[in-house]
Amino acid sequence: MTDKRFGAAAARLSGHAAMLLGWTPATFWAATPEEMAAILTAAAPPAGDGVDRRTLNALMEQDDG
Repeated sequence: MTDKRFGAAAARLSGHAAMLLGWTPATFWAATPEEMAAILTAAAPPAGDGVDRRTLNALMEQDDG
């Protein structure tokens, strides 16, 4: 990875951390990748089983009417 690609990716991630987590640049740079992953995992909605075919069909019927 070149320095240019790292810098662009770091700037993008810093912006995401500021927008989503309210982090300042200093907080972002002081955090470890594991800390960032932990907070983003905790903030994410729990994974579900998705929608079954019966529910999907019912939703599509509601949309048609």
